[in-house]
Amino acid sequence: MTSAETHTAYIGLGSNLRSPAGTPAETIEAAIRELERIGKVTARSSLYETAPVGLTEQPSFINAVVSFRTSDQPDNFLEKLLAIERSFGRDRKTSTPKGPRTLDLDLLLVDELVVNTPSLSLPHPALADRRFVLAPLAEICPELQHPVLNKSMRDLLAALPNDGANSIDRVRILPPHP
Repeated sequence: MTSAETHTAYIGLGSNLRSPAGTPAETIEAAIRELERIGKVTARSSLYETAPVGLTEQPSFINAVVSFRTSDQPDNFLEKLLAIERSFGRDRKTSTPKGPRTLDLDLLLVDELVVNTPSLSLPHPALADRRFVLAPLAEICPELQHPVLNKSMRDLLAALPNDGANSIDRVRILPPHP
């Protein structure tokens, strides 16, 4: 790949704490505007209210997914995502894993790349197991294929058990945010 090439990336966004931008929903909207400064958002999902996974004693999350066009290589693009997180008050080095956060930006997929380095795993290792990612991803690109599992996002979502954190009643689409 050359640096002049453009790539399609899919980014998961999540927030369950106030940030300098406001409520979690306002934070997601502001983060999408920040993403527009470093590339082109080509599609965006609805906002979803979801129960926390792992550390359950924390507020519900607001989640969304965007598809994005970038000329950055995945490692460089990931660094830009982490810089946006920091600008919203999150530092992954000091925050509790799976804990409350002002903003979480996860690089889910880039083109059909499969990458496994100390700093980056593509596709995101938990992508196929999380309704809060698959529901918004299937909303904007239901036929997108997982490059390792060779299944569409719609099929991966349909295959999730409806229990625990993946229970459909624990994921709620919110009305559009002004």
